[in-house]
Amino acid sequence: MDEVIERETATFHVTPGYGVTARDLLGYSQAVRIGNRVETSGQGGWDDDLVVAEDLEQEIVRAFDNVGRTLAEAGATWADVVHVNSYHKVAPGSAAIGDEHNRIMVREFRSRLGGRAPVWTQTGVTVLGLATMRVEIRVTALVEGSG
Repeated sequence: MDEVIERETATFHVTPGYGVTARDLLGYSQAVRIGNRVETSGQGGWDDDLVVAEDLEQEIVRAFDNVGRTLAEAGATWADVVHVNSYHKVAPGSAAIGDEHNRIMVREFRSRLGGRAPVWTQTGVTVLGLATMRVEIRVTALVEGSG
């Protein structure tokens, strides 16, 4: 008797605006959905022309907004997020990411997650995809009642 193996189909999602530009220039999608699981690529604090905000607070808020936009394209929201990876540009040899980054990140988590606390891995790096970037955020979401 043949064994039947069921596989869920991956659907790739491109965020209108910056996601189309990234796909066309670099050949990647902003999110993939497999069943009820959504994984995003790293989202920066850029606008639709991939211009990064000059102010750190505006950059982080915009990165959170872009995560939300990308999740929506894949049928998810911040309420579905279970895991966050954030990457923060630091000077070589820095001992920590710093209070300014953390203060803004925590405020945005609290305002968008309604008291939920997903797991979070925070990493300091010396470079990101664009020279002007100081933060990048990627998430995993599990959409309840689907898949």
